Amino acid sequence: MIKLYLSPSCSSCRKAKAWLISNHISFEEINIRNTLISEKELFHILSLTDSGTDDIISKRSLLYQKLNLNFNDIVLSEAVKIINEHQSLLKRPLIVDDKRIQIGFNEEDIRKFIPRYVRDYQKMGLYRQNL
Repeated sequence: MIKLYLSPSCSSCRKAKAWLISNHISFEEINIRNTLISEKELFHILSLTDSGTDDIISKRSLLYQKLNLNFNDIVLSEAVKIINEHQSLLKRPLIVDDKRIQIGFNEEDIRKFIPRYVRDYQKMGLYRQNL
């Protein structure tokens, strides 16, 4: 199951949600403003990244600057606790399944969440999106 971690006020989040809906892809919507992401889920998200916290932390956020943290100097378990306490540090949207992660919205990259058989049919011209 795909999980879409989002903030409703985020325009990229709304685009990602609309794209998943228009492509008939089932997903679970998780509003990070009012739903706590478990430490287990955060460890899973981090396990899918290439560069760990560098990939998912918004270093441009005011909160990040206010906290004055360097996640490279913090052990992973402590970083997860900090993220859990301050989920607004996360880049948005985060689109996650068992094997893949997409950070932010990019219409080309998000296609990896379309089931392979649909992508194959699309390549052959045998699948219409609005069936």
